[in-house]
Amino acid sequence: MTALPATAQAIIATPGQPLVLGEIAMPVPKAGEVLIAVAAAGLNGPDQIQRKGLYPPPPGAPDTLGLEVAGTVVALGDGTDPALLGQEVCALLPGGGYATHAVAHVGSVLPVPAGLTLLQAAALPETVFTVWTNVFDRAALKPGETLLVHGGTSGIGTTAIQMARAHGARVFATAGSDDKCALIERLGATAINYRTADFGAILAEAGGADVVLDMVGGDYIQKNLDLLKQDGRLVQIAYRNGPVAKLNLMRLMLKRLTLTGSTLRPRSNTEKAAIAAAVRATVWPWIEAGLVSPVIDSTFPLGEAEAAHARMESGAHSGKIMLVV
Repeated sequence: MTALPATAQAIIATPGQPLVLGEIAMPVPKAGEVLIAVAAAGLNGPDQIQRKGLYPPPPGAPDTLGLEVAGTVVALGDGTDPALLGQEVCALLPGGGYATHAVAHVGSVLPVPAGLTLLQAAALPETVFTVWTNVFDRAALKPGETLLVHGGTSGIGTTAIQMARAHGARVFATAGSDDKCALIERLGATAINYRTADFGAILAEAGGADVVLDMVGGDYIQKNLDLLKQDGRLVQIAYRNGPVAKLNLMRLMLKRLTLTGSTLRPRSNTEKAAIAAAVRATVWPWIEAGLVSPVIDSTFPLGEAEAAHARMESGAHSGKIMLVV
């Protein structure tokens, strides 16, 4: 194996300042970890919050940004399978993905699905893990049920639509423009432009939803509870309209509703490994059959991470924004 250099390049985030490319010590994989030479990394909402100094990484995680990558395994920590060396993989990370090299726990490492490029594979881990654990695990979406996805053209939204459709569910999704609604329709869901239509009224006319995946929060929470069917489930994964809402608990009680939510990053390596195993068993075959495919909005060189973040902040994107090494 070729000796690794002493340093790697990574994006350095300082609150209130532009992202810059700098040098860091080469990451060293600990027991149960691998070192990946990164080909591409995905941008995600938590990266925006962390760069502002509002979302510190979990204990032991790198201080640098980046929650998902794809690339080639170039070094192994103790106790890892020697067969992984030289393999092309994608991985969920607790941080450090905006770099030429990143460390991942082996339990969160998956092979690149057949037929996908490393760029496409790098767009999968954060969104697929998030959708699986929230829509399929916590909300237990069943074939034939109806799912409403808010933020339908986000990375998570486009992934949720496709995974639910592959599972045999009926899907509605909201977005804020006609172009974004057209993408939702192409993915197989019924689109609702929330700027010009009342999603609650449309879902009521359609018989309601069994599951809602919400990233908006605030005043959407009561609206979501109102449109859920009996025994419906609302899963909260973000709160762009704020984390506080006034709720009618009688509605929740009478319809036996479940209101839940989760975050992915702080979960243990054991929990993430269990999610990865479920994803590999169920979602990877969907991807390889062409039923689920990452929607990529745009790509930027690693050194242009600031421009990539500006694209994400604008809200104009549909699907994933990617950094290419």
